[in-house]
Amino acid sequence: MAVSLFDVVGPVMIGPSSSHTAGAARLGNMARRICGHGFQKVELLLHGSFAHTGKGHGTEKALLGGVLGFKASDERIRDSFALAEQQGVTFSFAEIDLGEQHPNSVKIIFHDGKTTCSIIGSSIGGGKILIKEIDGMALEFSGEYPTLITRHHDEPGVVAKVSAILSQYGVNIAFLKVFRQYRAGEASMVIETDQPVEPEILAQLEAVEGINRVIFVDLDE
Repeated sequence: MAVSLFDVVGPVMIGPSSSHTAGAARLGNMARRICGHGFQKVELLLHGSFAHTGKGHGTEKALLGGVLGFKASDERIRDSFALAEQQGVTFSFAEIDLGEQHPNSVKIIFHDGKTTCSIIGSSIGGGKILIKEIDGMALEFSGEYPTLITRHHDEPGVVAKVSAILSQYGVNIAFLKVFRQYRAGEASMVIETDQPVEPEILAQLEAVEGINRVIFVDLDE
């Protein structure tokens, strides 16, 4: 099994806890990249130990800093509240019970004035994260690979069509998982790849019959 430098030396971060600060900043940053940058308001709903001990660890500042686009090592995280206000971003924190999710979990809801986008994610230790839900659809990915996500109708042929397009352009699939709420309903496909997926490939995927939405999240460096 390959071991990364991150595994050996740990995250470079601002704050005292890899789970509550480095992981929290990565969660906020990943949520921003999934939901986009044009938001005016963000709600951060804290679950478990994020809610109970997060303030002492700087979790709220780290999450908001990530939402603003800062990485875990960025010193601006300390001033994320003031910087959000300067950028005209309204933010709020509250406690939530997310059931069986990891204790270090958060639901982040972005508002752009017309629509919302929501993410549930967990900080699982050592600065590592898992995204567990996008807009109500359960799924799972780590952000350690370039990641392609589709929302599509659960019907035969969709997975094969997507795989064929990626193969045509020489995009190698590292991991592929399909999640669905129920048979013949809406499903989600998570494809972690060995290289970025270019815009022209995304356009072809969006044109596949049965696919409703395509999201690409580049490598979280």
